[in-house]
Amino acid sequence: MKVVRALGFHFLAWLCFTSALAAQNPRTFELQAMSPRFWDLVDRNAKLQTFAGGFGFTEGPVWDPAGFVYVSDEKINKIFRVYPDGRKDEVIALGDPDGNTYDRQHRLIDCASVLRAIIAVTPEGKYKILADHYDGKKLNSPNDVIVGPDGALYFTDPTLDLVAGEKQEIPFQGVYRLDGKGGVHLLTKDLTQPNGLAFSPDGKRFYVDDSEKRNIRVYDFSGDGLLRNGRIFGEEPGQKDDGVPDGIKVDKSGNLFVTGPKGLWVWDARGNHLGTIVLPEQPANLTWGDNDYRTLYITATTSVYRLEMKTQGFIPYLEP
Repeated sequence: MKVVRALGFHFLAWLCFTSALAAQNPRTFELQAMSPRFWDLVDRNAKLQTFAGGFGFTEGPVWDPAGFVYVSDEKINKIFRVYPDGRKDEVIALGDPDGNTYDRQHRLIDCASVLRAIIAVTPEGKYKILADHYDGKKLNSPNDVIVGPDGALYFTDPTLDLVAGEKQEIPFQGVYRLDGKGGVHLLTKDLTQPNGLAFSPDGKRFYVDDSEKRNIRVYDFSGDGLLRNGRIFGEEPGQKDDGVPDGIKVDKSGNLFVTGPKGLWVWDARGNHLGTIVLPEQPANLTWGDNDYRTLYITATTSVYRLEMKTQGFIPYLEP
């Protein structure tokens, strides 16, 4: 998910392998229902649209009400504004930008893997490091970031994109809370390679997936900012070339949309797999967009796709 010299060995191998397999075994868009309730969320006649193409490897989509989507390209090492006509405006050139979000101040927050930092990016293409250490040691390679119900930033720090040749200083792959004063607090080190993360709309459940274990974990979350009662929420098994759990988003009813083998896996809040949205390219992340936040914008390898939904997305940074 970056410039080759900056890629972690395991991710580079995975990317090359899946890209080769995708070329040999092209997929087509398909809606696979596992439960009738899947159709409450997805229209049977939904049409997948290509919003933009020609990227290296897409990640970190964020919808802006001005009508564009921020997209990280981890291979080209840039963040773009992408418009409905396919136009791409470069925002910043940055070694391996990954997951993004807005915070409650409407700042674009990025997981800058090569910097090993969480940064705030200005519209003019400047950045400020918000956090790059825990307990005096460098972070590994921050991967995804969200806003919590308390307004703090929560992020995952696997070694998936640890810069080749650089030392891992923290002896585990953690999930952290970044408070408004710049304090970095470890929430859990239970996961092997933590990746995507999300809160339930009521703020009482915290989801984080493990790309290596191919599962989604859920924790109870309370006002003290601590995680409790961690357990397996769901498993997303697949073949080596099928893709792994990565980005997570939820709708206002608490259903989860998680990238996984061959597309987006749709889960209800009880951990029932309702169905899969199979995509032509393997997705890495997604965001809710359009004026009513009823459309998914999906970053999938070289493209960004658009899919109108019947359900409305939950947008944490818009909450009071």
